[in-house]
Amino acid sequence: MLRRKNILKIAIDSPAAAGAGTVAKAISKHYNLYYLDTGKIYRFIAYLKIKFPKKFNYKFLKSKIHTLKTKDLSATILLSDEVGTEASIISKIKRIRKMVHSFQLKFAYNPPKKYSGSCLDGRDITYNIIPDAEFKFYITANLKTRALRRFKELKKLKKKVKYEEVLKSIKNRDKSDLNRKISPLKKTKDSLLINTTNLNKRACFLKIKKIIDRKQKN
Repeated sequence: MLRRKNILKIAIDSPAAAGAGTVAKAISKHYNLYYLDTGKIYRFIAYLKIKFPKKFNYKFLKSKIHTLKTKDLSATILLSDEVGTEASIISKIKRIRKMVHSFQLKFAYNPPKKYSGSCLDGRDITYNIIPDAEFKFYITANLKTRALRRFKELKKLKKKVKYEEVLKSIKNRDKSDLNRKISPLKKTKDSLLINTTNLNKRACFLKIKKIIDRKQKN
């Protein structure tokens, strides 16, 4: 695998709806980094399984992952609860994780030349995908705050959901992410903890930017 040298790599792990995606996008834009929300890949695969149940097999999946573009991951359909539930099941399958792993590595270590590096967020980025990242963050928030954020996000997309349903869904997702045998969600010793419970988007961005700028000046 080709690896670009002297690029900035940022790894972010977080539980669902902690605000990691929002801040990762802002950081990526600011530092001109190639951004990937890795959880969306599993949501994309889950969507394929729901939409093409008869076609869905490893050969079909491999061809879809091979031609996958970041814009394919921004479809609002991927945010549905049905897709999310299926994604948490799919993400436990070793063979699928291996396929996705290769895609993530290529993305992280060989971003297009126009970018000065890469920024990936997910559940196992800091220790499994980019263990040598220059910056590692573990972004979290309390359960109720995260559920409320996801609820508002879905409401904005005109989805008919109840807050209680979203809360239950995120609770189940946490349990699945933290306890799965393959690449569980965990905070590594070298990851900086950022709690966004009482931070708005701007404050979170500035906090992370300050950490990056300080280290880069030294």
